[in-house]
Amino acid sequence: MRRAAFAVAAGAMAVSLAACGSAKESGGGAAKSEDSKKKGDAITVGLLLPENQTARYEKFDRPLIEKKVSELTNGKGKVVYANAKQDATQQNQQVDTMITNKVDVLIIDAVDAAAIKNSVQKAKDAGIPVVAYDRLAQGPIDAYTSFDNETVGKTQGEALLKALGSKAKSGKIVMMNGSSTDPNAAQFKKGAHDVLDGKVNVGKEYDTKEWKPENANSNMEGAISALGKKNIVGVYSANDGMAGGIITALKAAGIADVPVTGQDAELAGVQRIVAGSQFMSVYKPYAPEADAAAEMAVNLAQGKSLDTVAKDKVDSPTTKAVPSILVPVTSLTKDNIKDTVLKDGVYTVNDICTAQYKAACAKAGLK
Repeated sequence: MRRAAFAVAAGAMAVSLAACGSAKESGGGAAKSEDSKKKGDAITVGLLLPENQTARYEKFDRPLIEKKVSELTNGKGKVVYANAKQDATQQNQQVDTMITNKVDVLIIDAVDAAAIKNSVQKAKDAGIPVVAYDRLAQGPIDAYTSFDNETVGKTQGEALLKALGSKAKSGKIVMMNGSSTDPNAAQFKKGAHDVLDGKVNVGKEYDTKEWKPENANSNMEGAISALGKKNIVGVYSANDGMAGGIITALKAAGIADVPVTGQDAELAGVQRIVAGSQFMSVYKPYAPEADAAAEMAVNLAQGKSLDTVAKDKVDSPTTKAVPSILVPVTSLTKDNIKDTVLKDGVYTVNDICTAQYKAACAKAGLK
């Protein structure tokens, strides 16, 4: 199915995603209480997601995890959900509430990977195992699932180079990285730099506060003012939400035909790719990631080993050899929309080809 040139095999993924630090071995999970071992299928999974600005969390991650937990527990397991709305303090309070309510396991996508550390320790002390979801949370986590984040950045960088072609050094590119509080953002940035350094001229680079499109828009306006609109040949954007803010700024300045990258294959991003205002996104299939988190969480809650589930090991700054599942990614362009988000049922042609995009869809062969 993955015919794009940048698709990667899961078995080839690098697994040392962060500095090792002087931490304890995770050993495959915290000690489970006798109660959790006796739970069987009647378990409670606490699910904490970081924000609701990015469409993926409410549209895909939450319902997919809920569905998989139900499947794995014969309909007896339940998911208790909370969204931190980009507030790290609120997320810590949500962990406290989950601990007080004695959930059997936690799945946490951290707002701030470092700020969640003490809350993860509290869960550990209460005998509640923690699965770090999508972002590598600090503290004594028991399991982790995400994508190979450096490969995501490399995929974006390679796509940008392809789009620029002979223009790669004819002007300046702008790099719009994600939030400095998100460890994934640093890995995306590293992967992108590994590909782009020496092959492009970076005129301006930003770490975008809270990943917000409006902050990316403001940063891009500043870059245009500083560099001059005739000198910008491309933009590295770490995700689709920010790409939207960037493209708005480019259009307002009268700048056209500048390739912009993205990530997450959000519907608006896919529509911009069809229309030609965004060059690419990184398609990260949410179902395998969500399924992995649910399976590890259920196993941990039931006191089962992760040995047959998690084939990789990842080091965080605080915990070594965390059992992990890393999911492959694909470079999504106009050429492979049919083979990715349409084939996998993420969107339908009707979802993408609304009235505004009918002509562009017809030109792209989406009918």
